[in-house]
Amino acid sequence: MTTFPEDLSLARYFLFDRLAEGMGSRAAVRFGDRSWTYDAVADKTRRMTGLLAASGVRRGERVLVILPDVPPFAWTFFGILARGAVVAMGNPLAPADTLAYLVGYTRATAVVTVPAVAEILRPLVESAESEVQAMLVVPDAPTGSDPESRIAETKFSGKVKELAPLLDGAEPMEPVNVHRDEPAIWLFTSGSTGEPKANVHTNRDFAFNTEVYAKQTVGYRKDDVTISVPRLFFGYATGTNLMFPFAVGATAGLFSERPTPESLANAIAMYRPTVVTNVPTMLGKLLEHDDALKKEGKPGLDLSSIRFSLSAGEALPEPLLRRWLDRFASDVYDGIGSAEMFHIYASNRPGDIKPGSLGKVVAGYELRVMPEDAEGAGASPCAPGEIGVLWVKGDSVSQGYWLDRDKSWRTFHGHWCRTGDLFHVDAEGYLYFAGRADDLLKVGGQWVAPLEVEECLLEHAAVAAAAVIGVEDEGLLKTKAFIVARAGHAATPELASALQEHVKTSLARYKYPRVIEFVDDLPKNDRGKVDKKALRARSGA
Repeated sequence: MTTFPEDLSLARYFLFDRLAEGMGSRAAVRFGDRSWTYDAVADKTRRMTGLLAASGVRRGERVLVILPDVPPFAWTFFGILARGAVVAMGNPLAPADTLAYLVGYTRATAVVTVPAVAEILRPLVESAESEVQAMLVVPDAPTGSDPESRIAETKFSGKVKELAPLLDGAEPMEPVNVHRDEPAIWLFTSGSTGEPKANVHTNRDFAFNTEVYAKQTVGYRKDDVTISVPRLFFGYATGTNLMFPFAVGATAGLFSERPTPESLANAIAMYRPTVVTNVPTMLGKLLEHDDALKKEGKPGLDLSSIRFSLSAGEALPEPLLRRWLDRFASDVYDGIGSAEMFHIYASNRPGDIKPGSLGKVVAGYELRVMPEDAEGAGASPCAPGEIGVLWVKGDSVSQGYWLDRDKSWRTFHGHWCRTGDLFHVDAEGYLYFAGRADDLLKVGGQWVAPLEVEECLLEHAAVAAAAVIGVEDEGLLKTKAFIVARAGHAATPELASALQEHVKTSLARYKYPRVIEFVDDLPKNDRGKVDKKALRARSGA
């Protein structure tokens, strides 16, 4: 059983304990050809802690971090934790109304962000009603540039202040003692309906998952170099590309540009990572990028440094994984996690990869597949092979959603979390994702799981990516597939008909998509998932 002392500061657990272990001179963060040791990050963290205290941030108050993947993210993150305050994170590319919502919803005492966001939020922060005491601004630095350079384009006055010079002159402060069950980090839901809600997580939640998943299941090591496709503000990447490498004395490689096949390939060439945090859509794009390079007579992608890639956030179709394994012979550990549980609680792992599955439960967690109408974890579980809703129990479960008790009651049942994800489990304990319970479509009186249709479409040689939604036509619900065609395949009516026939012959006939629309790419939300809300809006659904 994994237990922790009552005094559990995450700043110590993830950062300062590495100094005590003699790892201070190791590279903690790389940013282009620049690097910062654990000693350097710890020094800046102490100064950030002191600066937050001097700025009026008290223990238990929220600090909102709206930063790209730049090194100041690290010492801001750990400085907030060392102060005993609570980290909340947002996407710097989010719309203005979402950014304003985050400030109001979190009731943040301080905001740390880049110039463009500071200008958007300035009127709100400087209003008489604002609880923000200081908005600290960091350069929006391209990878390899100086992320602590002076900022010329922003006017600093009042609550809006430049971080770097203040940090240089700040009085260092050691981490305060905090209880393992004090709130530490808020993790937001993806906001597929309405505004995102924050899961309130305590210190022990992050230490627990780090021990049982990062260290014991997939095996992070101190000689690892990590990079990530999802951005650091997303809990999946905060774990895999900041907390987990820091927990073992490894190196986090950061790049601030928007993740594309080209920018990711550049980061792989630059850092020679051993662990890559990925998502299924980018795995597919890397395969296409590798094809394109070879057609141009150039060398393909060199992934020889990578020990393993991680995949989560959305389903990894078996055809896509098999294409990846055949091309690169590079393991992918697909898993399932959630903001409600902080991170991954079921996963494929070294020596145990079953394509098409999400692996087995991570030791320390307990999973049950329950009937959709089950009102508690004590109900009788579904039989092996039967689809039901996944319930998960473990010591990283959220305390609940901030300011949404009704939703909390529907999701959290004591130690258990009702995920809303549909799964079945086989006789060997491997989990298979069947979609979200609220994603199922009733077409002609029959239930259709979009995921099943998407995976079937991906088996066709002409399909690079697929997304299926429901659309209304004269009062009837029909399935519509958005298709990204692979290079060399024309998006024609003949191909659309061939894809419909492929589904009809592979699945029950009623599951075939009645409408097919070819697109250049599928829209993504800020978590890197296919944004089906945007696709529904595009279709007028």
